[in-house]
Amino acid sequence: MNFLRGVMGGPSAGPQPSGADTIQKLCDRVASSTLLDDRRDAVRALKSLSKKYRLEVGIQAMEHLIHVLQTDRSDSEIIGYALDTLYNVISNDLEEEEQEENSAKQVDDLGSQFTEIFIKQQENVTLLLTLVEEFDFHVRWPGVKLLTSLLKQQGPQVQQIILVSPMGVSRLMDLLADSREVIRNDGVLLLQQLTKSNAAIQKIVAFENAFERLLDIITEEGNSDGGIVVEDCLLLLQNLLKNNNSNQNFFKEGSYIQRMKPWFEVGDDNCGWSAQKVTNLHLMLQLVRVLVSPTNPPGATSSCQKAMFHCGLLQQLCTILMATGVPADILTETINTVSEVIRGCQTNQDYFASVNAPSNPPRPAIVVLLMSMVNERQPFVLRCAVLYCFQCFLYKNQKGQGEIVSTLLPSTIDATGNSVSAGQLLCGGLFSTDSLSNWCAAVALAHALQENGTLKEQLLRVQLATSIGNPPVSLLQQCTNILSQGDKIDRRGSKVQTRVGLLMLLCTWLSNCSIAVTHFLHNPANVPFLTGQIAENLGEEEQLVQGLCALLLGISIYYNDNSLENYRKEKLKQLIEKRIGRENFIEKLGFISKHELYSRAAQKPQPSFSSPDHMMFDHEFTKLVKELEGVISKAIYKSSEEDKKEEEVKKTLEQHDNIVTHYKKVIREQDQELEELKQRISTLTSQNEQLQATVTQQVSQIQQHKDQYNLLKVQLGKDTQHHNSHGDTLQMNGIQTEEVSKLKEELEEWKNKHELLQGQLKEKDSVIEKLNSSQLEVGAAEQPLQTSRFGGLEHSNELQKELEMLRSQIQLQAAEISKLQMENQKLQVMNTAADPMLGDSGAPAATSSELEARLEQEIKELKSQVKALSEEKESLKQQLDSSTSTVAILQDKNSRLEREVAESKKEQDDLLVLLADQDQKISAQKMKLKDFGVAVEDEDDTESGDQGDEDEDGDEEEQDENAAVCYQDN
Repeated sequence: MNFLRGVMGGPSAGPQPSGADTIQKLCDRVASSTLLDDRRDAVRALKSLSKKYRLEVGIQAMEHLIHVLQTDRSDSEIIGYALDTLYNVISNDLEEEEQEENSAKQVDDLGSQFTEIFIKQQENVTLLLTLVEEFDFHVRWPGVKLLTSLLKQQGPQVQQIILVSPMGVSRLMDLLADSREVIRNDGVLLLQQLTKSNAAIQKIVAFENAFERLLDIITEEGNSDGGIVVEDCLLLLQNLLKNNNSNQNFFKEGSYIQRMKPWFEVGDDNCGWSAQKVTNLHLMLQLVRVLVSPTNPPGATSSCQKAMFHCGLLQQLCTILMATGVPADILTETINTVSEVIRGCQTNQDYFASVNAPSNPPRPAIVVLLMSMVNERQPFVLRCAVLYCFQCFLYKNQKGQGEIVSTLLPSTIDATGNSVSAGQLLCGGLFSTDSLSNWCAAVALAHALQENGTLKEQLLRVQLATSIGNPPVSLLQQCTNILSQGDKIDRRGSKVQTRVGLLMLLCTWLSNCSIAVTHFLHNPANVPFLTGQIAENLGEEEQLVQGLCALLLGISIYYNDNSLENYRKEKLKQLIEKRIGRENFIEKLGFISKHELYSRAAQKPQPSFSSPDHMMFDHEFTKLVKELEGVISKAIYKSSEEDKKEEEVKKTLEQHDNIVTHYKKVIREQDQELEELKQRISTLTSQNEQLQATVTQQVSQIQQHKDQYNLLKVQLGKDTQHHNSHGDTLQMNGIQTEEVSKLKEELEEWKNKHELLQGQLKEKDSVIEKLNSSQLEVGAAEQPLQTSRFGGLEHSNELQKELEMLRSQIQLQAAEISKLQMENQKLQVMNTAADPMLGDSGAPAATSSELEARLEQEIKELKSQVKALSEEKESLKQQLDSSTSTVAILQDKNSRLEREVAESKKEQDDLLVLLADQDQKISAQKMKLKDFGVAVEDEDDTESGDQGDEDEDGDEEEQDENAAVCYQDN
């Protein structure tokens, strides 16, 4: 009863139990009670005591509460109480009045220790993930809060458990789709803690459609005008995208960049910005910068920049940039965002160059920003942002660099003075009395010359009017004059800062530009000033200036073309050896890279400094120092012979580079020609297609006209009842006269063709006669016969082919003549059909009769011509027949000659065989005579051979006797 009175608040007669005792009793009740109501009441009591007695409840009740979560899943109320109790024990988010100042660290350690106890058994986290899936509000919401607290205390360990749990991340993603805003908003906070510094979980969350859901929530809440929920969603998006190339690519490919444009639609009335709106817009700008950060891969950054331009996001940011009433921190962040969106992207840089401020007259946005940079009244952070924007505009933008430098050249300066150019603002800042303006203008001008040798040479032409009556001074000379004056000029801010800025400008200007080095060395005061600065022993602040002077002198040696006799490389090295010492020079040169501010500037391109005094180095200049420090150190120790060799190597390399550039130029020209030819081919093909289409149309129209003409002919031939007027008759007669004239022309053509054919036939006849005569002449000898036979065959073949061609042409002419006869008959029929109509008319009938008579006369003439043509055709046929007969005769003669030649050949072969046999016999007889000892001579051998030929039927003895008698007679 005492326990119940203590719990219920009633009076008690005995001493009050302590909190630990009460908690112990409640834990026993949770563990031993069989009734669910008793366990529920005990857990509720533990929940009420968990905030005040956090340590006791955590130590004694945590195991029992976990057991309740495992066994009493059916009762959502007791599960909710248990989860709330565990949250109070583990979480460090206690109310301020309950938290003592000296115990803050102890509270943090307590929450971390209880978290370790809870996650020691991984099944507990898995159980909690299962409970979060419950739809009941009293279970899901406490579970989300408890899991968020676990992630805050022991993030990496809990992340690993959730990652290996089946569908662990997917279960938590369902929280974003919950219709209850409290659970959805706490789910966003849970995912924030879950995705911190874990790329694997970030990818899973992104591919679970997180981008779509979060952007929907931001749109529902009112974009930048929304509340803290929008802020939480933006923080979660930053977690998912920052330093995660896979998610950035997925965000771009999913066309989610286009959905960011409405965030920056700011109205004309920009007064009264709430703190939450400023925070939301600041986070939105940071999210854009995450996608186009210079630390991202160049390809991913470039694709995001192009997408932002095409969807209009860059244009919207420039609108905010030029708007009025925008808070200073939002304006600064917008400038930084625009800087990174245009950095290294030619299209975006060109667009930014075309943006004008809404002023009267309109001024370019670059000029307006530079006015803010060189104005010492503007906030320091804003001036740094403008400098970063100018640097990004000129980064890998030779066109923009040329436009900035051109505003300094004499030919392009506005003589009226009505408008202020970017070059004038930079010169004004470079020579002002504010050291910060000097540094910013020097760095900005150095970026206009970065990696552009042509502009470095053009900038040498810039002349400045120092005072009235004095001659103008070059920009290079004025920079060295201010540098040498140093402390004599009264400046606001750090004097070292001005000198550092000018030295960085001169180093950038002279590097890789021999002409600028020659101009610098031409002033006799420059080298003594540099050697004097390096040789002095100054304080720590001046050591940085000494290192930069050493760098400038080293550049003057390394890029010296030895055009000045007094300042050749070898003489400058000897001067360093005598006045400074090589080791001392290298030591002073190393002061730059060892400086702390140098290391900070080398980390990232954006100039971010805690105070104006720390603004000493530029990011691009640190790259130049890193590149030149080693080569200058080597150049100082090199001998003259090594320098000569190096110069020769440089010359050869330059020649190779010139050759390569020449070929590149040729290739570019060829590519342009190819493109032009391709365009011409495309245009010609299109024109060809159009012409073919028109030809087909015209062909169809001609066919239609032919069909109409044929129909008119048929109508005129069929019936004369349709012709009720005299004009129709005249038109018909007109048509007939036109046809007659056409027929005449065709007949003339056929006559000409016949004459040509007759001439060709005569030529063939002459060829045939020549062939016959040649064959008769050749009949005397056998060998000429063979040659004439082959020639005659070739000519006969050619004649036969030509005769066949003539036959085909005559057949075509005969067909045309028959066609003309048919048309003539049709015209006669039409003329006879038109006679009744002509007879019915009065005076016009006479004219029609005259026309008819003329027509009949022409038709007769045509008939006579046709008859003559037919006669010519018959004569041509006869000539062809005679030519064919002569060809046949020639062929017979040729065949007979071939037979004779074959027979003569056969006889000759037989004779040769007989001669060969005779030779063999003679040789045998000679051998026998030699065996008998008879001397045989050639002539005797020949005579005996002849006798042997005459007496072939005799035997060998008779031949021996004859041979002996012949020998004795001789």
